[in-house]
Amino acid sequence: MIEPSRDLNLETREALTDAGWFPGRAVDTTSWEAELTADGFPPLHTAAHRFLTEFGGLRFPHCGPGVTRAREHFTLTPTDCLGEADGFLEWGADLGRDIAPIGELAGGTCAWTCLGIDETGEIYALSGPSTFGRLPRALDHLILGHMPRNTV
Repeated sequence: MIEPSRDLNLETREALTDAGWFPGRAVDTTSWEAELTADGFPPLHTAAHRFLTEFGGLRFPHCGPGVTRAREHFTLTPTDCLGEADGFLEWGADLGRDIAPIGELAGGTCAWTCLGIDETGEIYALSGPSTFGRLPRALDHLILGHMPRNTV
């Protein structure tokens, strides 16, 4: 899906590698998909499935100064969004997009929010909602600490 060796910032590539990503990484999403469906989420669309196959389960613990906002830890585990299916459905309807859960940003803090991806590869923070942009730049923005822009 993404070629980190040429599509991403060097610091982003290093963070991906430190988190456990490697070329050709492919994880089984079956159990996540079953849990999400049982919780009321629609089936994952192709972009979400591809993204999670390559990056699902990675954790980014880095915090500190970023480019336009503080870096906050985040996960790319879609089941971290369990209990939020109604919010995803409403959010997707408001934006005219099919937004699937991919993880959470700043979990366990007052700034906590779910992360989602639409069918075009755009990554969103549920609060707002706001966008980190489309892949591959969205990963740079999340990892390096860029402020997401409002979608309204």
